[in-house]
Amino acid sequence: MHIVFFGPEGSGKGTQAKLLADELKIPILTSGDLVRDAAANDKGIIGAVCKQALDEGKYVANSEMEVLWKWRLKEDDAKGAWIMDGYPRNVDQVKFLDDKIDKYGYKVELVIFLDLPEDVSYDRLIKRGRPMYPGSTELHDSPERIKSRLAIYKEGEKEVLDYYTKSGVKLVHINANRSIEEVHNDIMKAVEETKKI
Repeated sequence: MHIVFFGPEGSGKGTQAKLLADELKIPILTSGDLVRDAAANDKGIIGAVCKQALDEGKYVANSEMEVLWKWRLKEDDAKGAWIMDGYPRNVDQVKFLDDKIDKYGYKVELVIFLDLPEDVSYDRLIKRGRPMYPGSTELHDSPERIKSRLAIYKEGEKEVLDYYTKSGVKLVHINANRSIEEVHNDIMKAVEETKKI
């Protein structure tokens, strides 16, 4: 199966993706890992763009993300089943992903939308207070940066959901403003139902 987690930052995508990956024994592909890895290891333009995005607490632009995902989807562990976390974030990224994996002969079977009110996302991210880098005193999750990223996410949310609804992929809407266990149970039900299709 190829599963996409979609939702605002703070909705628990990373936590839930890890729980599901452990259950299904499949890898998680995350945009955050790609960006951090490129910032640390790529000496070219992509690395510089990723480092700047991390420094400023912003998202990496679509064009650079497409390059990162082209690289990532060619790796051996991405050739089988996977869970994707943190990508796609907007409809252009959705179209790129669909087109890319269609060339590899498969498609996304399930999109899990973790729905969380913006004020709850904001509160969770403030509490999380991630640093820019391990050991950094500057916060990636500062109030201004959180508000900016949540606003960018919100701009694309409806378009992404509309696209997936029209495309016929199974899209499951889950209330993420509950306990980790309750959300995980609903996700497992959605996965089992998708397997029967």
